[in-house]
Amino acid sequence: MDIKTASALHRLRLVSAPEAVSFLLLLVCSVLKRTTDFNAVPVMGMIHGVLFVLYVLFWADSWRRAKWGIGTAALYLLLSVLPTGGFFAERKLKRASADAVIAARARREGTVNA
Repeated sequence: MDIKTASALHRLRLVSAPEAVSFLLLLVCSVLKRTTDFNAVPVMGMIHGVLFVLYVLFWADSWRRAKWGIGTAALYLLLSVLPTGGFFAERKLKRASADAVIAARARREGTVNA
């Protein structure tokens, strides 16, 4: 992987955890809307919507750059629609982006032919 692929994975990783948190907060706000007079659903819905759109855009870029198979791409997309899936995606992407940076540095220094 090159540094641009690592950057794409890093961007996806950075948005995955906030997207998961916003999804959980949206669920909490939905329950509070039904049980109390507190209605933060429009605000949380907009925040979550923006983060979800960013996640999908960054997911598509990562899929293209990392040349994922259909299974890997589908897994990351599925994790975005599960309430806590973004946390698992973030953990997997952290490992993948660290490996990509190490490989890019090693290739640039001529250490390996990866």
